[in-house]
Amino acid sequence: MFSLQKVIFCLAVILLSISSFAQRPGKVIEQKVLNSAILGKDVKYTIYLPPDYETSERTYPIVYLLHGYTDDNTGWLQFGEVNRYADKAIAEGVIPPMIIVMPNGDSSFYINSYDGKEKYEDFFIKEFMPSVERSFRIKGEKRYRGIAGLSMGGYGTLIYSLKYPELFAAAAPLSAAVFDDSALVTMPDISWTNTFGQLYGRGLKGKTRLSTAWYANSPLKLVAERSVDALRSVRYWIDCGDDDFLTKGNCLLHIALMEKHVPHEYRVRDGGHTWTYWRTGITDALAFIGVSFHQ
Repeated sequence: MFSLQKVIFCLAVILLSISSFAQRPGKVIEQKVLNSAILGKDVKYTIYLPPDYETSERTYPIVYLLHGYTDDNTGWLQFGEVNRYADKAIAEGVIPPMIIVMPNGDSSFYINSYDGKEKYEDFFIKEFMPSVERSFRIKGEKRYRGIAGLSMGGYGTLIYSLKYPELFAAAAPLSAAVFDDSALVTMPDISWTNTFGQLYGRGLKGKTRLSTAWYANSPLKLVAERSVDALRSVRYWIDCGDDDFLTKGNCLLHIALMEKHVPHEYRVRDGGHTWTYWRTGITDALAFIGVSFHQ
């Protein structure tokens, strides 16, 4: 009897150890800093490392996850709880183990400003990505690299995947800040001045807002100009709530891709421009990107 109890106890300890190992969370480094020569300042970023990162020697696929307007590199961690959703999805086999990197984009919309004073796009592509992928065990290839983001970050996701399709296997813009020309022309002056003037041209009104800088960074214009082959080389997951003020732009993006016969996933769920919507959508977005990392 004593021997049987001892065996049962040992089995219980083993099972508990296995369970604890399986549930070990990933590691979050909330504040890393990259000194940027292009921007002339330090840029903060947050990084999520999968649960087995520190116990293995393997390299991992990567997803760049971009925050929205007025947030910073901690937004997806603090409000989106992305680490918790990633832990759960990895444990359940919904997504493969992956590294998730969240840079601080300030209010740059992740592009180069029209006047050249802030070249965030150059920083991200030429400086940030290479530095991160040298610093961690990352598979630095297109087929193992994805990008996602919300609102302003959804816009950045589209800009980078449309301009640099050779770099990304998949893109998942959530509630992306997509506007057509008419929305720009009729935008209240205060909205233009406070948000978009610094990007596309200060002091512009009406049709003068349809500047060279605007067309160089309009997702709808980029879709219209890119070849079908280039568009098809990236897998797209587009998700925007039915009560979101950005629904129209995302619908137009869906139609533009559909008219060019570009396969993509388009989702309209119940909800608005809220963290509840993005939290409930991030796992599906990461799962979609994760499929791209498989053969």
